[in-house]
Amino acid sequence: MKTAFAQTYTVTVKNEHKRLDLFLAEVSGIARSQIQRAIREGLVKVDDKVVLKPNYRLKNNQSVFFTPLPPEESKLEPEDIPLDILFEDEHIIVVNKPSGLVVHPAPGHFTGTLVHALLNHCHDLSGIGGVKRPGIVHRLDKDTSGVLLVAKHDKAHLDLSEQFKNRIIQKQYLCVVLGQPNQTWGEVNFPIGRHPTNRKKFSIHTKTPREALTLWRLREGYKYCSLLLCLPKTGRTHQIRVHLTAIGHPIIGDPLYLKKSRLGKIEDKKVRLILKQTPRLMLHAWRISFIHPISGKEMQFEAPIPDDMKKLIQEIKKASFEAV
Repeated sequence: MKTAFAQTYTVTVKNEHKRLDLFLAEVSGIARSQIQRAIREGLVKVDDKVVLKPNYRLKNNQSVFFTPLPPEESKLEPEDIPLDILFEDEHIIVVNKPSGLVVHPAPGHFTGTLVHALLNHCHDLSGIGGVKRPGIVHRLDKDTSGVLLVAKHDKAHLDLSEQFKNRIIQKQYLCVVLGQPNQTWGEVNFPIGRHPTNRKKFSIHTKTPREALTLWRLREGYKYCSLLLCLPKTGRTHQIRVHLTAIGHPIIGDPLYLKKSRLGKIEDKKVRLILKQTPRLMLHAWRISFIHPISGKEMQFEAPIPDDMKKLIQEIKKASFEAV
């Protein structure tokens, strides 16, 4: 969406008496803060008269002529990092993020992130919040692999954010966990918040609980492990990791929530060694479904199970068969 072009809107009865900045934010999909800047810089006319006040109240049938500000260049430098692109158009991009790639710059990771890679790849970004950058709608932990949805402009970002808020977007994860559940499906609805003593962790035992719900289904059971399909209905940090740990089935390779002492109790030496040598968190964002923010079309994308997860499953299967 090329928001640098001027646009004209007609005020209808339902928008009569609405603030000018709020009206333009709703009809254009551009961040309200950017609308206010444009108004103060004389880029908005109502019935051919420049209006400089964002709180100007509109009347029915007025014409609003709006020239958006061009997005500022991002302060981040684009980096030539390979991307596995599942889908792309002028509004969104869907990527298959590899394990080990940080999504957004943060302390300790100011370069080499997915955002840096997207800045290098996407040449049609029209701005998120007035800055030429990709709109990260949701995030995956550094060690989690899989499908990730990104917006290219404010309108798409706002729409997708609302879909997440209203639980329209559905995500499915695959993970290899320790042990075998005693049933084939279930749900975990423990509230989650910051761990009371370890700031890197989250917990169901917290002073700041927030609603969290995860549905799970058993895909395959092995002698000492299981492959689970998880459907988080809320989006709390570390939600799947914390919830599965809470029901006694932490994810293999989880450096925060899987206690080494539990691996030490596995009787089969070969399986114990395989699990101890697992190189990363065995959690994969497998599928995502959503409504396209512009076309309204229902969309679903799937990120193939990565090779390291396939290898682990094969090794566990083989070891389990040999132990019988």
